[in-house]
Amino acid sequence: MARVFLENVTKRFGNVVAVNRVTLEIPDRQFTVLVGPSGCGKTTCLRLIAGLEEATEGNIYIGDRLVNDVPPKDRDIAMVFQNYALYPHMTVYDNMAFGLRLRKYPKAEIDRRVREAAAMLGIENLLDRKPRQLSGGQRQRVAVGRAIVREPQVFLMDEPLSNLDAALRVQTRAELKKLHARLQTTTVYVTHDQVEAMTMGDRIVVMRDGVVQQVDSPMNLYEKPANLFVAGFIGSPSMNFVPGEVRQRNGTLVFDAGAWQVPIPPDLHEYVRPWEGQRVIFGIRPEHMEDVALRDGQLPPSFVTLRAKVEVHEPLGSDVILYLDAGGHSLVARVDAHSQAKMGDEVTVAMDLRKMHLFNAQTHEAIV
Repeated sequence: MARVFLENVTKRFGNVVAVNRVTLEIPDRQFTVLVGPSGCGKTTCLRLIAGLEEATEGNIYIGDRLVNDVPPKDRDIAMVFQNYALYPHMTVYDNMAFGLRLRKYPKAEIDRRVREAAAMLGIENLLDRKPRQLSGGQRQRVAVGRAIVREPQVFLMDEPLSNLDAALRVQTRAELKKLHARLQTTTVYVTHDQVEAMTMGDRIVVMRDGVVQQVDSPMNLYEKPANLFVAGFIGSPSMNFVPGEVRQRNGTLVFDAGAWQVPIPPDLHEYVRPWEGQRVIFGIRPEHMEDVALRDGQLPPSFVTLRAKVEVHEPLGSDVILYLDAGGHSLVARVDAHSQAKMGDEVTVAMDLRKMHLFNAQTHEAIV
């Protein structure tokens, strides 16, 4: 087992900076997820760790060893690719054993490792089949098994679930987490899917345009995003953003969106007061809003209400997504499935201001 450390790493492809001065430590035994939109540099980071790309600047360590000039085969890593990369003419057993045979492992040791990995993944009955005889989920297990038998210091996984259907992705996600809990091997996992990142990662690295935006636990990313990009990328549906100003009304600070205002909770005043009279961006997640018509009794003091028109109504079974127009501002609310709101209706929605966020309108950095 080993930590992975990227020290001020930059990768350029001609004039394109794919990874820009990234410093990142991935602790020993941790399951770390690199997430971000296409082109953000996450796969390039993975390929730099693997040795499939050479860093333009900076240093890469696996354990205590500087590996900048170490070829991929000698870095003691195992990689699982998006497209499985199985040899079609070989059986499952031979695909899993191939790397060990190249390294001249004893036949008995190869057999032990392959059968142990197959049992761990529930593919013992598939060892004599060829890849064309397997489903997508079974092929993915074989690709993971081929990595496991190597018993490497680090697993590198590049969007390994993206070719699976939705139900199988959920199932395989859980299997990979259980596998990591059992093996405790340092794992770096790349995905563009924020749900996958949130459910799998011990720690998540959010990237954009080759730059690390925030490194944190899933819940801290959700509750305390460092900037507007992270706030909008993490969570589904995305956080609502409304531009406006911080003003003083009747002795209290409010966020003024023009058509409506909401009071800023007193415990946030010390952070927000320096922004009085300045442009900010208000944020609230859809799940922190509710349809007041379903509320039995008074709203808690932290809630504030708005009138809005329902523009789109999306029933999901467990809840309903309402796309709203509130005084010219678009909002999305995830409300209880029993809501009777329909397209064209005027509704009253409540926002929990304990869950509000404010961002600097110029730099997009979080204020609260």
